[in-house]
Amino acid sequence: MAWFLQEHGVDVTVLERDHIAAGSSWGNAGWLTPGITAPLPEPAVLAYGLRAVLSPSSPVYVPLRPQAELLRFLGGFARNSTELRWRRGMRAYAPLNALALGAFDRLALGGVDATTERADPFLACFRTAEERALLLNELKHIGDAGQEVKYEAISGAEARRAEPSLSAEVGAAVRIHEQRYIHPPRFMDALAASVRARGGEIRTGVTVKRLRDDGNAVSILDATGAVQRFDAVVVASGAWLSELARSFGVRRVVQAGRGYSFTVAARHLPSGPVYFPAQRIACTPLTFSGGDRLRIAGMMEFRSPCAPLDQRRIQAMVTAVGPLMEGLDLQTRRDEWVGSRPCTADGLPMIGGTTSGRVFVAGGHGMWGVSLGPITGELLARRIMTDRDDPLLAPFDPTR
Repeated sequence: MAWFLQEHGVDVTVLERDHIAAGSSWGNAGWLTPGITAPLPEPAVLAYGLRAVLSPSSPVYVPLRPQAELLRFLGGFARNSTELRWRRGMRAYAPLNALALGAFDRLALGGVDATTERADPFLACFRTAEERALLLNELKHIGDAGQEVKYEAISGAEARRAEPSLSAEVGAAVRIHEQRYIHPPRFMDALAASVRARGGEIRTGVTVKRLRDDGNAVSILDATGAVQRFDAVVVASGAWLSELARSFGVRRVVQAGRGYSFTVAARHLPSGPVYFPAQRIACTPLTFSGGDRLRIAGMMEFRSPCAPLDQRRIQAMVTAVGPLMEGLDLQTRRDEWVGSRPCTADGLPMIGGTTSGRVFVAGGHGMWGVSLGPITGELLARRIMTDRDDPLLAPFDPTR
């Protein structure tokens, strides 16, 4: 948001509660995969059943005693997990997905010194062809919604030839073309450096407690009691978005859908991202200060964003990925992490204005905040500066 507002000549200040590339910006898989960006609520999610989601080893987990707001979110999530609503949501996503990678290219051309890597191949792997059928069906529906996705079903043997780190347990796969990935913290650092180089101010360690539209400006109260005033404000606070936006007509719950990750050494580092949809596990080769490592990320845990890391979830990931890949040193893990994806009950982000003409919202992207972050910033910056509604953003109205 800050970078694209600067493109319109705006003076920007970013208030960050922690530091650049903290929270979900640090430990995610870094995938730029518009080919599989779709609403999270879908009929297949309901197939897990109550017993499954209450198990800490399940790919989707809900604590035994959810709070009232979480129950409200889960009720809405269940209502939206129908084929009709998924298709409607997919038609809303399709135009944004088509523009998503181009927004990264415009950042690079504008001076953001971070590369996007081609995910070639991008492999979604399964034990059986029956497991794979769910993804093939979803990709067909994505195509039916008007989004072009290039993919092909391949055998387990073909997948292992393309990616030798896969084990013999992989019996079927889908190769998806024209996707990319990034090194998340490096990209965020480069983006922040560009905002600063263009005259923007980034204040870290600032926790915003309340916003107030004073008519001529927006007052921001932080945790120290200090008050700052700005012409306009964009709330992009992830899983905490509801706390600040509720008083401006944003009634939908933004729930933390927590994901976990860690890194491991590998005898043969994959040449690109590897996805295990049935296990909800994403693997990305990344370079850290200590050398090349594989980031293993995944799981969906509907829980408070402030809850501590649950070691059972890490172990569930180890158990899930171990048989599917060879040469991973899963016992000497580093960088164990949990972060909170901001999820909405209908699976659609909230991008646009509020009941205040000076307060705007950009958030609720669920698992797709990395892929759709730049195009969200570009479109909303244009909406703010022109004061004209954009039909691409209509389905994502924060006050819907």
